Amino acid sequence: MTLRLRVLVVDDEPLARSGVAALARRDEEIDIIGECGNGLSAVDAIRRLAPDLVLLDVQMPEMNGFEVLEMIGPEKMPAVIFITAYDQFAVKAFEVNAVDYLLKPFDDERFQAAMNRAKRTFRENQVGALSQQLLGLLKSTGSASSAEIPVASSPQGFITRLVVKNAGKVLFVRSEEIDWIEAADYYVKLHIAKKSHLLRETMSALEEKLDPARFFRVHRSAIVNLDRVVEIQPYFHGEHILLLEDGSKLKLSRARKEKLEQILKQSI
Repeated sequence: MTLRLRVLVVDDEPLARSGVAALARRDEEIDIIGECGNGLSAVDAIRRLAPDLVLLDVQMPEMNGFEVLEMIGPEKMPAVIFITAYDQFAVKAFEVNAVDYLLKPFDDERFQAAMNRAKRTFRENQVGALSQQLLGLLKSTGSASSAEIPVASSPQGFITRLVVKNAGKVLFVRSEEIDWIEAADYYVKLHIAKKSHLLRETMSALEEKLDPARFFRVHRSAIVNLDRVVEIQPYFHGEHILLLEDGSKLKLSRARKEKLEQILKQSI
């Protein structure tokens, strides 16, 4: 009996979506059961049609690919091939959690290789394992609304790498490279070697994820990498100024001074 996969194509770009569907239709073992142009319609289609495989664009407005999977839930989790414009290094961060990925622009040969891998996965009855891997992916990202690729963490559970989007690119940032972090409304600004990158995260949430032995919140709007502090200068009313290697000066509030002394195990 010939294997036939019921496939749903999801991409917010009409030309890209129709192109992917056309490529898939060349395969006699593929049935395209639907096409969706946004995350909400994709969620509805997956729940109604229960496809075997979803060709899913990662970066879509309003609801990205990760948010689609999160809304579907484990009971209706399909197998997924991610389609993305992220650079290849970023894609490798979640490569093992899907059947495959397609990096835009891709050629016909690369597309067919991904489809062959999907068919092999179904023949070998590995879909259940893939669903569990995708669930692990969603859990590792925390809130899917952050629209970020999963971060790496240390054995203690503190993040060692963040992935941020900047000018259409996806950048890896090792936490140890961060000089200090500044609150910026609903974002945080990562200051790294005279450059800055915005990350959609709150200060409190990020503070909990960072190693407290290295990162210290000096006041409400700033977290500092203690390895970057070269001098502590007295200031007014019991406050102090931290001078960083890059020349930045951060105020240490009086309320936080005692906590820092506990970490340093000496008086300031």
